[in-house]
Amino acid sequence: SPLAGLSPVAYHLSPSLQTLIQLFVNRLDSVESVLPYEYDVFDFCKDVDERRPSENLGQVLFGERIETSPYKFSFKKNVKCQKLCTKTYVKDKPMDKNMLDFLKRGMQLNYQHHWIVDNMPVTWCYDVEDSQKYCNPGFPIGCLVTTDGRVKDACVINSEFNKKNTFYIFNHVAIKITYHNGEGEGWRGARLVGATLEPKSIKNDDAEKPTCEGLPMEVPGVFDSDVKITYTYSVTFEENNNIKWASRWDYILVSMPHTNIQWFSIMNSLVIVLFLSGMVAMIMLRTLHKDIARYNQVDQEDAQEESGWKQVHGDVFRPPRKGMLLSVFLGQGTQIFIMTFITLFLACLGFLSPANRGALMTCSVVLWVLLGTPAGYVSSRLYKTFGGEKWKTNVLLTALLCPGIVFADFFLMNLILWVEGSSAAIPFGTLVAILAMWFGISVPLTFVGAYFGFKKPAIEQPVRTNQIPRQIPEQSFFTKPVPGIVMGGILPFGCIFIQLFFILNSIWSHQMYYMFGFLFLVFIILLITCSEATILLCYFHLCAEDYHWWWRSFLTSGFTAVYLFVYAVHYFFSKLQIVGAASTILYFGYTSIMVLIFFLFTGTIGFFACFWFVNKIYSVVKVD
Repeated sequence: SPLAGLSPVAYHLSPSLQTLIQLFVNRLDSVESVLPYEYDVFDFCKDVDERRPSENLGQVLFGERIETSPYKFSFKKNVKCQKLCTKTYVKDKPMDKNMLDFLKRGMQLNYQHHWIVDNMPVTWCYDVEDSQKYCNPGFPIGCLVTTDGRVKDACVINSEFNKKNTFYIFNHVAIKITYHNGEGEGWRGARLVGATLEPKSIKNDDAEKPTCEGLPMEVPGVFDSDVKITYTYSVTFEENNNIKWASRWDYILVSMPHTNIQWFSIMNSLVIVLFLSGMVAMIMLRTLHKDIARYNQVDQEDAQEESGWKQVHGDVFRPPRKGMLLSVFLGQGTQIFIMTFITLFLACLGFLSPANRGALMTCSVVLWVLLGTPAGYVSSRLYKTFGGEKWKTNVLLTALLCPGIVFADFFLMNLILWVEGSSAAIPFGTLVAILAMWFGISVPLTFVGAYFGFKKPAIEQPVRTNQIPRQIPEQSFFTKPVPGIVMGGILPFGCIFIQLFFILNSIWSHQMYYMFGFLFLVFIILLITCSEATILLCYFHLCAEDYHWWWRSFLTSGFTAVYLFVYAVHYFFSKLQIVGAASTILYFGYTSIMVLIFFLFTGTIGFFACFWFVNKIYSVVKVD
């Protein structure tokens, strides 16, 4: 496919070899609206013979729609002013009015083109404050000066864009292609290492012989006379043998939000981790050591005034209420945990770079489908340990409950996108394929896992459970369930807080996310903090002789997801300028999927940490 982009393509001057450089167009998107649209929905110049390179699952799910464009260049042939087509809008035709209105709405919401040459984004580089260069992997359709004379978005680049209630369309692009010549390095031809462009608005008086210079192309806010827009381009080639083909993405990434914030946030997280680890170590070594020594003393005279966690040994393994639901959540959580771990690990090794479009999403979906077996195994084994009998219900819920919620949410969002005519709406075929993967691969694998889980004996518990449940003494405010759970989520959230900002930016503000090394570090830190915070709170509760720890350990770390949701709401109101009901519903629809997955993921980590801890401490005390 022309977008493989993982092996270099060499371009040549001789016509017998590859000379044609084809520019591809991706969907257009905007920070002010969540709805992306295909290039063809807008009335731009179309390619005569339109081809779509094959797309992978991830690209389809993320709504990327790539197609060939009429912009075609011959290698090393500079073009000064080439006309593509002229679009005329007659004022009495309702069809023309609708098309022009859609174009204006695109400019008003600052929709951005995303063009691709040789699998590189064509970027628009300009200077921002402190004489720094910023390279944007897209460029706007046009811009607008409002009725009260406010200059919006990209109109600030030119002082000629000043007429009130006027749109300025960028109908001319000056493209510059940089190549690396292979003559001196033993390979023939040239490899493209950069493509930048500068959008311009130019009114060509003579549509047949455009000059590509002159006054800006104005589209009046009120459609009272015919409008003629001529689309043109110029292209220049530049040799630069300092840039290697392998590092040609660097110039885009350099201008992204800087990594020093990252190190700061990682240090911040590490401090939290050290603090927690210190607390846990202190409890483990000093307090537990003392406790165990005291509990295991031979003379039992002071046995009457014992208090603390040993008192509840007969109740600590009493199966929880709603054990079915808990075991299902844990099975799903295990599946998500392994999926995340493998995906991030592969991303760190560089298999899922931004050049590999849609690879991250494809990888996650495929892994998730294949990891049905651990989910079924964990869920059934725990359910059996809780003394559950209804194993069929357990397996079905593990296979269908959470994926069902996610799929239903996804399906609703898709309906909205489809009604709005957006390109992100997933074709019916893809939905069927996802359902087939879920029911054809994931569900049977879950059954296989559950079969093995139920065949194994229940997990051995170190102490016997008494017949009669023990009274729980009056609890202080901090050992009551709700305050403990609310506190438990704060520390893990503090660790992922800054990364979250970058991840949300890459999803909603269309910036590239490439800091997988950092993300993997944060993932490990999150794992440690979730475990430690849960163990700490679990210990305090057992000391207060409250033995209901099963659900509480899951919810303590799972509460991080609630903070995630609160942060997403804050991000929506403070960072995004989203308008329209559809976009808002979409934002919150997709956010709730993220929150659910994150809830299962963190809850599972907390539960298993606590489960290990409780098993450990009760296996070392002597119980009469």
